[in-house]
Amino acid sequence: MINIINNFNNCRILVVGDIMIDEYVWGDVDRISPEAPVQVVHVKRETSTLGGAGNVVNNISALKAKISIVGIAGSGLNSDRLIKMFENIGADCNGIIRDENRSTTLKTRIIAANQHVLRIDRESRLQISDSLANKLLKYVEEKISDIDLLIISDYGKGLLTGKVLSGLISIASKNDKISIVDPKGLDFSKYVGASIITPNRKEAAIASGIDIQDRGNLIKAGEKLIETLKLKRLLITCGKDGMMLFEYNKPTLQIQTQAKQVYDVSGAGDTVVAVMGLSLASGASYRDASYLANAAAGIVVGKLGTATISQDELKAALDIDKNIVPGKFQELSRLSSLTDEMRIRGKKIVLTNGCFDLLHAGHIEFLSASKNLADVLIVALDDDKSVQKLKGEGRPVISENERIRIMSALDCVDYVTVFSTEELDKLLKIIRPDILTKGSNYTHDIVTGKGIVESQGGRVSLIPVTEPISSSMIIKKIKKDSEK
Repeated sequence: MINIINNFNNCRILVVGDIMIDEYVWGDVDRISPEAPVQVVHVKRETSTLGGAGNVVNNISALKAKISIVGIAGSGLNSDRLIKMFENIGADCNGIIRDENRSTTLKTRIIAANQHVLRIDRESRLQISDSLANKLLKYVEEKISDIDLLIISDYGKGLLTGKVLSGLISIASKNDKISIVDPKGLDFSKYVGASIITPNRKEAAIASGIDIQDRGNLIKAGEKLIETLKLKRLLITCGKDGMMLFEYNKPTLQIQTQAKQVYDVSGAGDTVVAVMGLSLASGASYRDASYLANAAAGIVVGKLGTATISQDELKAALDIDKNIVPGKFQELSRLSSLTDEMRIRGKKIVLTNGCFDLLHAGHIEFLSASKNLADVLIVALDDDKSVQKLKGEGRPVISENERIRIMSALDCVDYVTVFSTEELDKLLKIIRPDILTKGSNYTHDIVTGKGIVESQGGRVSLIPVTEPISSSMIIKKIKKDSEK
């Protein structure tokens, strides 16, 4: 399996599906409009992410594969914006067709005081014309020899008509390429001929007409879909209950979830289809690909929002390489979108930063108390160079990778990141914590970054230090005892 994951870098995946922008407008509410009994939102900032099939593309890009996207966009500024977002993650956008009679799908969410106030959808659900369908299929036919696998991501926005679906599946089949479909709607017969389809339990229940309340009904539903639709393979994802793989004339495979904690299942289906596709493209069997997709789902549901995962996180989940940092670790660049997603869900964020070299009982008490102040605790560790600069020669005793692993093992810690001392201002501006915690051996006046935190609407909280202990004290004692 480690060879399969390492080969992701060499995979060439083509995603065809409904592409869109998920936009977020952030602001404050302090009054009601005099024109109507509605809130007045004072806009502070705006952010956006790739939505729909774009999230599948984002997942594949995060796993370092070569990715191309085929879809329909409008002809205005939002289409330029959408294409730029794909280009920024390294996706080949030559397959995006612009339709001047269609708007680019844009979903705008208004977030005020950490509350989701309103969503505005700008989209067309009309089926694309035959001429656009022909143009799309022609492009895929010309592209198919340059890719390893085809993913079809259906969000029901009018792109994947019966003609387009049958054409895509036929092109893949004729060129001996695997085709994976993430389905939408009641009728799965339109996906017949695909190598595998990946509905969730609710979608499978609706399509089969069987109320799936237990394992027995799940098996009945899967077997019925395989039999009546003559499907080759069917992977039903079941959230906290894992997933089940059905293959024609083969035993059913049930895979238990690997999730240790579930924060958010949104976007997990996109991660499953991305990892399933990359695994198959790397030469995995459908069963091994299902295990890898399940491991990926177990990581992503432990994160807030529509998150992605890395190759290192996937390897760590499989316990392949003990030196790889675990899934709680997040690069600094990822934290901005992650904290945005937390706030959309009304989560309060507490941040603490420090060396945390040689973790001791005082640290544990401090971190537990910090977590009790909010919903999500992010710990920012000083990198090795910063620790040496702050603490002197011989420090840190524990390297940053080891400190990440130790910190991630604590239940009270939700996310861990690493930064250099010079980046503290940048860290605070990216995370925008509701609360920044320090020990009571500090005073408010000397807490570095206090001004930035308060200017962003947050506050500093000093946690009482009751354990008269520090890493430096422990290290000095060890040295003294060693000398004796």
